[in-house]
Amino acid sequence: MSLEFPSNIAASRSDTGPFSAIGRHWSLTKELAKRDVLGRYKGASFGLLWSLISPFLMLLVYSFAFGFVMKARWPQAENGQTHYSIILFVGLIVHGFFAECLSRSPHLVTGNVNFVKRVIFPLEILPWPMVMSALFHAVMNFLVFLVLHLALDHTLAWTTLLLPLVMLPLVIFALGMSWFLAALGVYLRDIGQITGVIATAMLFTSTAMFPIEALPPAYRWPLRLNPLTFIIDQARDVTLWGRLPDWLGLGVYTLCALVVLYGGYGVFRLTRRGFADVI
Repeated sequence: MSLEFPSNIAASRSDTGPFSAIGRHWSLTKELAKRDVLGRYKGASFGLLWSLISPFLMLLVYSFAFGFVMKARWPQAENGQTHYSIILFVGLIVHGFFAECLSRSPHLVTGNVNFVKRVIFPLEILPWPMVMSALFHAVMNFLVFLVLHLALDHTLAWTTLLLPLVMLPLVIFALGMSWFLAALGVYLRDIGQITGVIATAMLFTSTAMFPIEALPPAYRWPLRLNPLTFIIDQARDVTLWGRLPDWLGLGVYTLCALVVLYGGYGVFRLTRRGFADVI
């Protein structure tokens, strides 16, 4: 697959923000995202079907481990309103998207040395294809969720249509973290080993596996500080319980996410001049 690079440096240097970066290089970003998705399944017999098979297998494992072995319970599951596996799956979808962005971000620059050496290549767009790829897999997971939800619970809430609005603040936050970690990963290579551990820790310190009410009040603060907890709870509200999202909470989350977005982008732009020397 051939990629078309910008024909001059001025176009790259005139970027004034994270959204102008993708606006100026949309075709290149789209091709990189497509290559990322297809490259993951290259040579596999089932190809893109693995994007549907993998989340289903993952759900079986987690449902057995936490629903059967560890006896994790949800009030809505105990009264027969919703199956535990479906409740769990919503949390796994949200965490899976963010974990992919978090774990891959430190390698965005160091894993594309050939792009760094190209003076005219707009390095600022690198987080965009990765996040778009993670969103693709999140959408595939969500399609599996819809099928299972209909099969097991025989219902779909109309508020499910609001899920993109619930996920949007997390996408913004993930982009900001991606720029920051991509820059940090160039100068501190160990960060790539740490993010995997952090991603796992964020899974078990969020409400992905169990409701926050399952913990004593004194031990709930780590879950409340976890940026995934609010989004997971809101995603369950709209997809499972038929509730409208907390608009005020989403607004505050979005403002904080925008601060992270522009902060991470600013750090990346500030440090990118030294990438070629370090790599």
